[in-house]
Amino acid sequence: MDRQSSQPVLKKQRPRTCVGCGEESPKRILLRVIRTPEGEVRYDPTGKANGRGAYVCARRSCVEAAKKKKSFSRALKTEVPEILYTELLEKCGEEEAG
Repeated sequence: MDRQSSQPVLKKQRPRTCVGCGEESPKRILLRVIRTPEGEVRYDPTGKANGRGAYVCARRSCVEAAKKKKSFSRALKTEVPEILYTELLEKCGEEEAG
């Protein structure tokens, strides 16, 4: 006799670690960069795109630290284009202003 539970299954909300500063934060306040299955590296504004992800705080200092340490390249296991850092720095400017 199988009984189905009437309660919904709740997903665990695990914090994500910033590749720049190493601080753990909720996924929603971090910027996500992915490597798609095709090998393309890009910013993921939805946070739901398919692919291997790495997270960074929405602070200029964290993006610059990640660039200096090549943290995205290590986390995504591929080379990261320079234009990605420019795009992330622009997003940091929007976050700080808003």
